[in-house]
Amino acid sequence: MTRLHDLSLVDQARALRDGSLDPGALAAHYLDRIERFADLGAFAEVTGAAALERASTLAAAAPAGALWGVPSAEKDLVARAGVPTRYGSRARADVIPRTSDALAEAMDAAGAVSLGKTSTSEFGLTGFTEPLIHAPARDPWRTEAGAGGSSGGAAVAVAAGLLPAAVGSDGGGSIRIPSATVGVVGLKPSRGRLPLGSGFDSPDGLSVTGPIARTVEDAGFLLDALVGLAPFRYATAAPGGGPFVDAARRPAEALRIGATTVSPWDDDENIVLDPAARRAFDTAAAWLSDAGHGVAEADWHPVGYPELFRVLWRASAARIPLTDADMELVEPLTAWLVAEGRALPAPDLLGGLTEARAFERRTISDFSHVDAVLTPALAQSPRPVGWYAGHDPERTFAMQVEYAPYSSFVNVAGLPALTLPVEMDATGHPVSVQLIGRPGGEATLLSLGAELEARRGPLPHPPVWDV
Repeated sequence: MTRLHDLSLVDQARALRDGSLDPGALAAHYLDRIERFADLGAFAEVTGAAALERASTLAAAAPAGALWGVPSAEKDLVARAGVPTRYGSRARADVIPRTSDALAEAMDAAGAVSLGKTSTSEFGLTGFTEPLIHAPARDPWRTEAGAGGSSGGAAVAVAAGLLPAAVGSDGGGSIRIPSATVGVVGLKPSRGRLPLGSGFDSPDGLSVTGPIARTVEDAGFLLDALVGLAPFRYATAAPGGGPFVDAARRPAEALRIGATTVSPWDDDENIVLDPAARRAFDTAAAWLSDAGHGVAEADWHPVGYPELFRVLWRASAARIPLTDADMELVEPLTAWLVAEGRALPAPDLLGGLTEARAFERRTISDFSHVDAVLTPALAQSPRPVGWYAGHDPERTFAMQVEYAPYSSFVNVAGLPALTLPVEMDATGHPVSVQLIGRPGGEATLLSLGAELEARRGPLPHPPVWDV
C-alpha cells in the first residue's frame, strides 16, 4: 500500500493540483509523523494548528504557485511572524518575531504550507545539530549518531518521511553535510543563482539557500521553485516543470569529470578517508565512466585555504548581534567565535576576504578543463551524538574538518555542488558522494546525479519510514 509519504515531492505537487490529494489531509499526515517521531529532533517548533488552517484556506481556492499545498518548514534561522524563532540558541529562547523574513513570505506566496521550524545548530555556525536549547537532530538510520549540520533538522525530516522536501541554507556545507550524513539529496546552488539566499547578502558571500530532497528529480523541482521566489513571479512559477527538474529527467551528454580525494585541508588537519567513503567514490567514478563520461584524476593542489577560511568563519560569527547578557547564554563555542571575530583587526579581515576571492579565481581556473568534479561527500561515518562536546574550540573546529573536509571550499569558490547517496555500507547505512559544477552549472549536476541514481536503483528507507 502506498502511503502519502511514499509519494515523491513531484507526485505530491501534481496530485495536489489535480485535486486527487487534499492539502489538509497531506498536512495532517505529516504532522502526525512529526509528533510520532519527535525524538529524532528534526523540529524546533511545530505549528500544527496554523498549518491546518492554512491548508484549509488553500483548499477553498484555485491552485496557484509552484508549491501549492506542499508541506514545508523553515530552518530555525528564518523568522516567521508570530512563531518562536530561536536560531538554535538560548539567547533567543523568547523571541517571537512580528514580521517574517523574505524567504518565509515568498514560500507562502508560492503556496507552501509551513508545518514549523526545522532544528539547526546555534546560529548555524557548526556542522553538527546539537544545540543546548533542545534535543539533538539524530540520524534516523542510527539514532545514537548525530545528523550533521547545520541544516540537520531539515535533512532528518526528509530522510524520515516527516516532510516531502525541505529548504536549507549552506555556508560551509550546511545542506550537504547533513544530507550526506542521513542519505538524502542536498544541493548547494551557485552564488547568485537564487533571488533569496543568494550569498550576496553578506560580505563573505558564503551562505546560500538550497533544496534537500529524497531524489534528484525532487531537488530539481524544488530548485525551480526557489528560483521563482522573486517579486511578481509567484503565480507564473512552473507548477510541474522547469529547467532544473527537466535536467534531472534527461541523461547528460558525454562530459569530462575530474575525480579527486584531495581536500584543501590535507596539509593542515588529520584527514583520513573512511574505506566506505572511498568505495562509494570509486563506485561513482566507475558508473560515470560506464555511462560514457571521461573520468580522470583532477590535478588539484590547493594552497593557503585553511588560514583564509578561519578568518571568514570568525568574521561571520562577529556579525551576530549579541549583547553582553546574550554572551552569557550562548554556547562556549559560539562565545569564543564571536569574541575572536570581533577582535579581528581590519587588515586581517580585509586580507581574508581578498584571499577568498583569489582562492575562488584559482579554483574555477583549476577546474575549468572539466564539466564537473567528483569528490567524497564526507571523510568519516556519522559521528555519535556528543562527539564534539567537551573540547576546546580549536579542537572542535578540527574535528568538524576531519568529518567534512570537502564542503566549505565550495562555498568560498561560489560553485554549485550536489551530494547524493550511491550505496550502502557494510552496516546498512547510505554513503554519499559530491559532484561540484562550474559557476551556474546546476543543470549539469542534476543530470549527472540522476544518472548515478538510476544506476544505483532504489535504496531502502531508514527503519522509521515504515512505522
